[in-house]
Amino acid sequence: MKPLQPVAPGTRVVLGVAFFVLFFAVWAVATLGGFVQKTFLADPVTMLKSGWVLLTEMDFAEDIGMTVWRVLGGFAIAAALALPLGVAMGAWKPVEAFFEPFVSFARYLPASAFIPLLILWAGIGEAQKLAVIFIGSFFQLVLMVAVVVGNTRRDLVEAAYTLGSTDASLVRRVLIPGAAPEIAEILRMVLGWAWTYVIVAELIGASSGIGHMITDSQALLATDQIIFGILVIGLIGLVSDMVFKAVNRRLFPWAQLR
Repeated sequence: MKPLQPVAPGTRVVLGVAFFVLFFAVWAVATLGGFVQKTFLADPVTMLKSGWVLLTEMDFAEDIGMTVWRVLGGFAIAAALALPLGVAMGAWKPVEAFFEPFVSFARYLPASAFIPLLILWAGIGEAQKLAVIFIGSFFQLVLMVAVVVGNTRRDLVEAAYTLGSTDASLVRRVLIPGAAPEIAEILRMVLGWAWTYVIVAELIGASSGIGHMITDSQALLATDQIIFGILVIGLIGLVSDMVFKAVNRRLFPWAQLR
């Protein structure tokens, strides 16, 4: 094992699965062995049984669907607005000078701090939850995309101008294609952050969703249900991350995305 040495795909899968096996083994020993009280941490067996009850008898599948819809909806709106603004900021420095101070300021504001205001402005419906995800994702996307576009290799820019490229075609045919693989990776990372925002939004004033189920379970001290909800979030996030990576590899094979 050497620094930065690539790992074979099969070895990577085995190592990843091995960690989960070790994690659940330690968890099972700690709980089933009586080292931790079940009131504070349910064992894996009880958690799985409670999860089955949630899915088959308590309509938890609908809660999962609502949460996924909120994440994708809020993230899609943020991406649709952030990508063109980020490209413009990266391509044209006056645009960057105008927007960058505010974007840098806003991206440090925690999205959860806006929840009281958003409830006041939009109520406790879907608009409030989509707005939380939008605020948490939009400013991060804008700044990261602007940095990637602005870091386009200057030799490519000069070569394009030498071949007669116009400013508009430079952006369309050099800056955007050159930054596309990294922009795709940015979208993948920020989508993961969007999941944290939706759960926070659902913990307050929600009547459905995974966060709502977790809040109700907390009142009942049902740690088995809480853990199951957390694991479902992680599983969905893992699947979406793997899908994103696979799509990125297919679209940008030259970028050697892992």
